[in-house]
Amino acid sequence: MSEDKAVTSEDKGVDVPAQRSAGDAASREVLLKVTGLQKHFPIKKGMLQRNAGAVKAVDGIDFEVRSGETLGVVGESGCGKSTMGRLITRLLEPTAGKIEFEGRDITHLGVGAMRPMRRDMQMIFQDPYSSLNPRHTIGTIVGAPFKLQGVTPDGGVRKEVQRLLEVVGLNPEHYNRYPHEFSGGQRQRIGIARALALNPKMVVADEPVSALDVSIQAQVVNLLDDLQSELGLTYVIIAHDLSVVRHVSDRIAVMYLGKIVELADRESLYRAPMHPYTKALLSAVPIPDPKRRSVKSERILLKGDVPSPISPPSGCRFHTRCWKATEVCKTQEPPLAALKTGHQVACHHPENAPDQVPGETVTAAAREAIQIVDVSKPEADDPEAGETAADGGAASPDTPEDSTKE
Repeated sequence: MSEDKAVTSEDKGVDVPAQRSAGDAASREVLLKVTGLQKHFPIKKGMLQRNAGAVKAVDGIDFEVRSGETLGVVGESGCGKSTMGRLITRLLEPTAGKIEFEGRDITHLGVGAMRPMRRDMQMIFQDPYSSLNPRHTIGTIVGAPFKLQGVTPDGGVRKEVQRLLEVVGLNPEHYNRYPHEFSGGQRQRIGIARALALNPKMVVADEPVSALDVSIQAQVVNLLDDLQSELGLTYVIIAHDLSVVRHVSDRIAVMYLGKIVELADRESLYRAPMHPYTKALLSAVPIPDPKRRSVKSERILLKGDVPSPISPPSGCRFHTRCWKATEVCKTQEPPLAALKTGHQVACHHPENAPDQVPGETVTAAAREAIQIVDVSKPEADDPEAGETAADGGAASPDTPEDSTKE
C-alpha cells in the first residue's frame, strides 16, 4: 500500500494512493521468494483409490515480495489464488517448487519447525463468519496466538488483546463477547486483530473484504492501509475486486489457470496491460463517474468456459479464449519475461508491446473468441438497458461474467 498523497487516475476517474517509486521498492530486501511453486491435488477413483489424474491448482509460479510492499493477486474463480496463499503460509504442502522466507527455505518444514515461523507470517481468511470459533469469546480467539507460541506480553494477555481490539477499531470492552454478537465487518476486524497479535512481518489476506457489504469494505481496506503505515507490514492481498486491488497494491500479479500471466506495478498494469487476459479483465471495470459515460468504452466479453485444471490446454493456457491466438500459442508455452522494466508478461503476442513472434496468422477460432460491446452508447429502444450498460452493465468489475470472483 502507498504512503503518500492520493493521485487521480485519468483512466477510471477515481482517487488512488500515490505509488512508491521503483527505486524505493527495489531498495527493499526480499522478504518472500517463490520459485517454480506447484500444487497438484490427486484424483482418486474406485474402491482401491487409484490415482486417476490431478487437479493442477498451482502449476509453476515465480515471484518475489519485498519488505513493506503490497502484492495484489487477481484472477478468475479456480485459478489458484487461494491455494497459492495457503502454500506460501505453509498451510498446504507444495507438490514442487521452493518457498524462501527471509532467505530460509521453508518449503517442506514440518509443523514443529514452522511454529516459530508463524510469528512472522499470518493469514486473514476470506469468510469472517466461519473463521472464528463460535464457542470461544473474542478474548480467547485473539489471545490464542499468545498461548500457542508461549508468549506472555507486557501487562498480560488480556490487556494486550484489549489493545489490539482498540487498534482495529473495536471496543476493548467486547473482550468477553462471542462472534455471533458482531456484524461481518466487525468479525473481519477481529480476524485482523488475531493476525496482528504476534506482530508479524508478512500478512496474507485471502479476499479480506469479499464477504462484506460495500459500505464496510472501504473501512476494512483503509484499516489495512493504516496498519501497514503504522506497523510496517508486508501484504499479499488476494482479491477479486479490481478496484480494491488497485487501491491497496504496489504491484499486481494476474493469475490464469494456475499460472501468473502478468506481473507489474500498479500504474503500468492499469494504464497499459500487456496480456490479452488482463486487458479483458480491465475492460469490464465500470466507470463510476456519470460525467464520463460519454467517453468511448468497450467491454471484451470472453466466450467459452475456463478449461479444466485437470487437463489444461497445451502451449499458452489462454489460447482457447484469446482473440490473438496463433498456431505457436497452441504448441509453445510463453515464459514469464520482462518486456520492460518491472513489467513481466507471459504472451507471444502482447498488447502495448512488440510482437514476440511476428508473422504468425491469427487462427479462425481466435477471431470468434470474443465479443466487443460498446458500453458508452445507451440503447436507443430501451433507455433503462442503455443506462445499465453505461453504468457497467450486469457484469461485475471482475470479468465479463464475474470471472475473478472466487
